[in-house]
Amino acid sequence: MNDPVIHATHHERAVPHTPPHTPPDTPPRTTPDAAPHTALEPHTAPHTAPPDSGGPYEQAVDAFPHLLLEALRGAPGTPAFEQGDRIVSRGELLELIGRMAGAMREAGLGPGTGVAIRTGLSPEAFAAQMAAHVLGCRVVSVRPGYTPRQLADVLGVDVDAVVLDRSTATPDLLEAARPATVLSLGPVPGADDLLAHSPGDDRLPDVAARPDDVALLTFTSGSTGRPKGCVLTYGAMAAHWCSYRGWSSIAPGFADSFERYLLFGTLSSLVVLEFLAPCLLGGGTAVIPEEDGRPLFPYAIERHRITGAIVTVPRVCRMLDLLREERVDVGSLRALTVSGSPLSPHRLLEALDRLGPVHVAYGATEAGIISLLTPGEGRDTPTSVGRPHPRVEISVRDEEGRPVGTGRTGEIHVRGPFLMAGYWNQPEETGDVLRDGWLRTRDLGHLDETGLLHLAGRTRDVIMVNAIVVPAGPIERTLTGHPDVAEAYVTGAPDERTGEAVHAFVVPAPGRTPDHAALTELVRAELGADSVPRTITTVSSVPVAPSGKPDKRALLERHLSSVL
Repeated sequence: MNDPVIHATHHERAVPHTPPHTPPDTPPRTTPDAAPHTALEPHTAPHTAPPDSGGPYEQAVDAFPHLLLEALRGAPGTPAFEQGDRIVSRGELLELIGRMAGAMREAGLGPGTGVAIRTGLSPEAFAAQMAAHVLGCRVVSVRPGYTPRQLADVLGVDVDAVVLDRSTATPDLLEAARPATVLSLGPVPGADDLLAHSPGDDRLPDVAARPDDVALLTFTSGSTGRPKGCVLTYGAMAAHWCSYRGWSSIAPGFADSFERYLLFGTLSSLVVLEFLAPCLLGGGTAVIPEEDGRPLFPYAIERHRITGAIVTVPRVCRMLDLLREERVDVGSLRALTVSGSPLSPHRLLEALDRLGPVHVAYGATEAGIISLLTPGEGRDTPTSVGRPHPRVEISVRDEEGRPVGTGRTGEIHVRGPFLMAGYWNQPEETGDVLRDGWLRTRDLGHLDETGLLHLAGRTRDVIMVNAIVVPAGPIERTLTGHPDVAEAYVTGAPDERTGEAVHAFVVPAPGRTPDHAALTELVRAELGADSVPRTITTVSSVPVAPSGKPDKRALLERHLSSVL
């Protein structure tokens, strides 16, 4: 039997430092001569150098953020950010990072301190995060849309300071921030303004972090509905920021597409940060578009002559619909990368016809971008999600963890330098997905005879809404917590507006009639807007699958066949 493990390179295990700032409740890392990893041990990437670094692993931590700082110093007069009429040069960005690092140091921040960042999208927001990394801080990414309870959970992970701005300084955020120090980008009542720091000797200090120190907590939805913090070390962040070099071997010219990179959304997204790297390191400009009342895609591409962007499936589908009706010049595009949820083969082929250089990326918060499908292979095999990064290994395994043969479906496992070290303060969850240096993605798929990866579903009950993992369980528990509901079943179906959409089916409690509007607001209040069902259907009973479990697919086919 052929074991379809895709080996990109030989991997050697480095002797890691024993850091003073490891995730709580996680055991110490082992040396190469020690016993194998236990189920609860965070992953330590077994690589001695980041891609193309040409040096020992210790240089990887210099690559983040040191490599960025050197790139800024090397071309100070070139534009780094463009936002409306404003241009921020690389030299100005470097000065901004230095000024903020000085202000943060005066506020008592340094190696290992937790800094939560919840800001709008701006050059200052990026500079604030880089300043925190220069000081060796542990940055906590806070994405938009959290409920007050979720905010409390995210800001409860040993946060010493919260950085915000006028657009995000809501009462809920300020309340959840207590008792941490509140810092701001511009004047905000009750906060210390980082930008008011007087320019002076703002020479950047040496990067303080070591490879195994925690650089970033980026959050994904947990099975309980509470966010889980994925721990990325400074070594892993260094690998992420060098990863674009490896993609060039799979997709020649891909890095050239970042000359004018469309930056939108939120910096709390790991993939947004990862795609900023080839732009800022390669001499490109990150263009932050101003809203003009029209969809960013395709109009911002035409307006700003964008050469590259990463986009979710719903956005690309809306863009294709618009392009059927209107003539918009998107000829400046050199690469458009689609990610976040599966793109149907017919939509991919339409995108290739209308847009040209469309790539498909597959990844996870815990692992970063795993594979990339190029335009050429997309035309030939539109059902695939491409080939793994040269530094990533893929193994497809059965339920017992044994490798399966080429073409056979199993659970996808990955290994490489980009993996998280574990979930913050959740050793059981960590042990469930990280074993012996491999990450269980919980996605099903197979490798074909050419090495292309194909997805076939998931091992867990989740829905991908706007590229965000939404577990079905917390929605079901919230619905059954209402006195009108006896049973609740939640599943997902493809949706061109959001990638996938949540659909709920409820069995009434005896003598009760569920109010769908009230149930919708209950889910919104408890779990946030992403978890709100697109439809709620009242049913008298639920079909049962041969396994004896409720058959959610049959519910969709019986009551909502139009969505399939």
